[in-house]
Amino acid sequence: MVYVAVLGYGTVGSGVVEVIEENKDLIAVRAMEELDVKYILDLREFPGDPYESKIVHDVNVILDAPEVKVVCETMGGVGAAYQFSKAALERGKSVCTSNKELVAKHGPELLRLAKEHNCNYFFEASVGGGIPIIRPIARSLTAERILRVVGILNGTTNYILTKMDKEGAEFDATLKEAQDLGYAERNPEADIEGHDAARKIAILSCMMTDHFVDSEKVYTEGISKITPADFAFAKSLGCTIRLLGMSCLMEDASNPGSYSDDLLNVMVAPFFVPLECPLAMVSDVFNGILVTGNMVGETMYYGKGAGKLPTASAVVSDVVDAARHPGKHVPGGWDDTAASLADVTECERTFFLRLTPAGLEAAKDLLPGGRVVTAQGTGDAGYVTPKMKEKDFDEKAAKLGDALLGRIRMLESV
Repeated sequence: MVYVAVLGYGTVGSGVVEVIEENKDLIAVRAMEELDVKYILDLREFPGDPYESKIVHDVNVILDAPEVKVVCETMGGVGAAYQFSKAALERGKSVCTSNKELVAKHGPELLRLAKEHNCNYFFEASVGGGIPIIRPIARSLTAERILRVVGILNGTTNYILTKMDKEGAEFDATLKEAQDLGYAERNPEADIEGHDAARKIAILSCMMTDHFVDSEKVYTEGISKITPADFAFAKSLGCTIRLLGMSCLMEDASNPGSYSDDLLNVMVAPFFVPLECPLAMVSDVFNGILVTGNMVGETMYYGKGAGKLPTASAVVSDVVDAARHPGKHVPGGWDDTAASLADVTECERTFFLRLTPAGLEAAKDLLPGGRVVTAQGTGDAGYVTPKMKEKDFDEKAAKLGDALLGRIRMLESV
């Protein structure tokens, strides 16, 4: 019998208990041990709940219980969740978490503690919800040099962009609908400004390089400035718009086709995505992640990026992994050496500009060699620049002043 404790009995925590109980027999076969939820930590009372007798309010009950070997941290945040995870690992208890904020900020320390105390810190559910992505990179693709990871990593923003694309809806109205449906928080900043996706692409970047990528240093843009007119122009170019998290090894300019192990380009931003790209077909609250290895080429991972049971399923998959390796550390993760991040302004991109009609000629003069784009019903002008460094674009685009209504990068290849 492997005894499990759950920290936090909210949406994901209650889902973890449900998955363990619902699939108990199947899990026992695959874990080679029966799992039993011994304690559930929460400050609240749950009168009438089927697991009311398991509720405790003091984390020390769990930390001091030698029979508890695996702890599921589903609290969220980086305060108590960090302290409790650290304490559990120091006592040799494996920790399985869905907390991307905690993994992104304190991953190196918690991974080191797990190694030092012969236990594990697993975080499959921290990226992509129920989509298997951490374990495939860490194990299935362990023979690969990962060249690029690019994906739709936030279901809330993808839902909003999908609705705007299909219905021509305004951003504010679509955000309110997402909030009413429970897809977006009352304070949606982490989602719509790209911070949630930045944490997730930082974690995936750490997996790529085995070094620490600080999510706060990831160049990040959100979707709050996207308009129906942008989608009209995207359609005229055979594209849609998606918020992408992107991490790639920088190609050696002096030796095309070769890549630097020392320099990583990481960013989160909206992109025009060609309709033939698999990511263009990822809609609503779903996530999709493309991983490119130097030998296997492109692989894709698709599914529900959030939700009670999909996320809980990923947490429990980690519990099973921990149960299979009692008292043994499974290698994986990254060290605390900082990865080198490329200066985004030095990277080359192609940009779409949405302009006032009067600004089009100025754009053609400032950014020669591009092409004019039209979209019926917008009243705006469109222009696609030639490929250039971001810093050169920024310098010239600034001269357009109020004539520049918006700009979005174009995804040229994956």
